[in-house]
Amino acid sequence: MEQLRELELINKGKECFDRGDYQNAQLIFNELIESSPNSTSGHFYLANIFHIKGEISKAIKAFKKVLELDPTHTDSAISLSILYNDIGKYEEAKIVFEKANDKIKRKKNGSLGQIDDPHINKKFAFKHYELAEMYTLYNRYEEALFEYNKAIGLDPDNLEARIKVAKIYAKKGFISKAFEELKKLKNEYPAHLATRVALGLLYYGNGNVIEAQGEWQRVLAKDPNNSEATMYLGLSKSATEVALDLKN
Repeated sequence: MEQLRELELINKGKECFDRGDYQNAQLIFNELIESSPNSTSGHFYLANIFHIKGEISKAIKAFKKVLELDPTHTDSAISLSILYNDIGKYEEAKIVFEKANDKIKRKKNGSLGQIDDPHINKKFAFKHYELAEMYTLYNRYEEALFEYNKAIGLDPDNLEARIKVAKIYAKKGFISKAFEELKKLKNEYPAHLATRVALGLLYYGNGNVIEAQGEWQRVLAKDPNNSEATMYLGLSKSATEVALDLKN
């Protein structure tokens, strides 16, 4: 009977959580924990609710409780790592993340079977993307490339990471490689406007003004309110007019 009651509360709480009714979800999961103090689901959902509400210290405490009850709860480990990173506790974030990553590797290579959960993969991808952004900030481009590519491998739909890879190549002076990456991405996802904006910038930075303006004009043809394309196109036209005035 107790297990049945616990399952009913979990399902009821999840329904509230999934539709964004966090207040009632929190009440239900609190009730669940009162009757089943060792419910990993109860603590995990409460941790997520605290995170959403901005109650970071409570979220951290709840995620740590989940890991105390189940050290193999990878989703909590990744979430906890992200929270530590967000509040500047980078060393703690790194330790928790590496432990979670190690568990995944051991499960993939061991007898427990391969884990291929898209949700978990996206969590890891987000973490690798964050690390890449940090490396980029400090001009550590090789490490940034490695992390961006790890993110892409785990989450192929992260097109922004692929754009960032091209930008890193450009920063390193590998212009042809940067063009190759962006053109390939544009061919695969012709409707992805951010790729065209980035390609336009790369063209412009290499003196190909006509090609750059063409990319931005095609973006505006699909999205007339695209602020980036509007800004870059306007700036490029102003720069061209100034250059022509200087020649006269």
